[in-house]
Amino acid sequence: MNKKATVLVVDDEAPVRETVRAYLEKEGYTVFTAADGNAALQSIRAFKPDVIVLDIMLPEVDGLEVLRRLRQESNAWVLMLSARTEEMDKILGLKMGADDYLTKPFSPRELVARVEAMLRRAGTNSGETPLVFADLRIDPAARRVEIDGRDVELTPIEFDLLLALARHHGRVLSREQLIEQVWGYDYYGDDRVVDVHIGRLRKKLDSAGDLGKRIATVRGVGYRFEDMS
Repeated sequence: MNKKATVLVVDDEAPVRETVRAYLEKEGYTVFTAADGNAALQSIRAFKPDVIVLDIMLPEVDGLEVLRRLRQESNAWVLMLSARTEEMDKILGLKMGADDYLTKPFSPRELVARVEAMLRRAGTNSGETPLVFADLRIDPAARRVEIDGRDVELTPIEFDLLLALARHHGRVLSREQLIEQVWGYDYYGDDRVVDVHIGRLRKKLDSAGDLGKRIATVRGVGYRFEDMS
């Protein structure tokens, strides 16, 4: 999938856009670019990219607002870029639905590696049968979650976290184990991203059927999926 995937690069700095474009195109991706938030939203609707590389600091509409609107209509992978060093900016982006982040300045090779890892994970479950826990159904092949027959809209990372926990139901998985299984062994980010995404996942499961309690926190260790069938 990844060699034919479409990537949208959104950054108001032309050198950044063109450098990232060149590296991604060299690896076989179809790449579109946008220089501001409005253009980004138009491109998202027009091209329906598989991955969006999205800078936080944008003219017209900032990256966080683009992300908020994006998540109302798309579950594309989102890799956020930020020149800011404050931790809260990164956490806020993750809470709003970004899957990962890089802080500027960054290595274009690392960015390509992150994009490849995202798309590689998306195609690894094609032959796996659904997991069913009473009214909760997780279909790895279709990347679909249902509660009482109703679809639950999850971001790619949220789906992968739920799947990883459900595959090992009853067992505690540490943050490090979840990062290895969901983000990959080559992930260099902060393990607190796990906590942020687990929080979002719980809220979505609760709003769809009060099932957030299936994911238990084991203090000082990690998380456990409870089979309440």
